[in-house]
Amino acid sequence: MPHAEAQDLETDTLQSLTQASVGCDFRIRFLAGPACDQLRRLGFCESIQVRKLANGRNLICSICGTRMALSRDLADQVKVCPV
Repeated sequence: MPHAEAQDLETDTLQSLTQASVGCDFRIRFLAGPACDQLRRLGFCESIQVRKLANGRNLICSICGTRMALSRDLADQVKVCPV
């Protein structure tokens, strides 16, 4: 049973990249939604670290040393947890 509790706790800390705080580092846990393949081609893959740089109509993120802008719809499909 302790494993199930730890898994529940981990799920509770997940949020979408849209919900994440600006200026903080996150680890991508999984991608959920119809644009998963497009996101992976852009470099948004599970276990990669990402920093959210700006909020707005489009979100600006730094991933693998590259700044990228994502629509809010795409950012909603990226589930992250704090590093």
